Amino acid sequence: MTPEPSRPPRLVASDLDGTLLRPDGALAPRTAAALVRAAELDIDVVFVTARPPRWLVDLAPHVAGHGVAICANGAAVIDVATGAVISEHGMPPELVTQVARQLREAWGAEHVHLAVESADGFAAESAFRSEHPVPPGSAVADRIEDVLTASTFKLLVKTSRPGGPSFALDLAGVLGDAALVSDSGAVGLGEISGPGVTKAATLARWAEARGIAREDVWALGDAPNDLPMLTWAGRSFAVANAYPEVLAAATDRCASNADDGAADVLELAVSLAVAREDRRERRSTLT
Repeated sequence: MTPEPSRPPRLVASDLDGTLLRPDGALAPRTAAALVRAAELDIDVVFVTARPPRWLVDLAPHVAGHGVAICANGAAVIDVATGAVISEHGMPPELVTQVARQLREAWGAEHVHLAVESADGFAAESAFRSEHPVPPGSAVADRIEDVLTASTFKLLVKTSRPGGPSFALDLAGVLGDAALVSDSGAVGLGEISGPGVTKAATLARWAEARGIAREDVWALGDAPNDLPMLTWAGRSFAVANAYPEVLAAATDRCASNADDGAADVLELAVSLAVAREDRRERRSTLT
């Protein structure tokens, strides 16, 4: 572990599933209270997640009505309270079509099943089977090319072909530099974004636009898709349940998501901010 921090962060960036949220997907009361207190002390908290925008509705009450989320592995920034897209870095239809073609040529069209997430919601090929409830009215077609919108946040891939030990590595081997494959820990599901689209890249742009240096950013995560963000931030926390490579890369560790490790980190940030305000008040009384 690096030395104990002496100053609070200006920005805390946290992954959701496996990190900020408990194993059942709930937000711990301690964590919810710490999020509110951080906002009161002018510490920005940004959710940084593989989730699409439509999966963030239930978190709106916990970001004091003004929080933002970097979602779909960095492809979009949304206002959590309203669901409005603030900025996006989606894939054009031509790129999605190219990726689909490469996968079908490499693995056989009968073995490749695709879906997409966009600002318009979920759409899928008829052979794609989602592990999560599909919103009523979602577009379905035999080929994903027939239901694409102007911008795709994330292309989802499933396959019926036998694969190696890492689905993400298999995908990356097929696509090369054409697109970026992220591994958020979802078994048997590939997640594809445009080249250069990562949690870290979008977080860096968000911080820079607000004059926040990377040294003043704390980041929390658990999965391989969090690695770019964790290695970019000035201080990084891997929850105890994180992947081994994430535990090795982070500057610090905290308790697991089952034991409210994110709450520990947020409360540390809050305590440092309170101490800073106390010092300022003492100085002001002496002048």
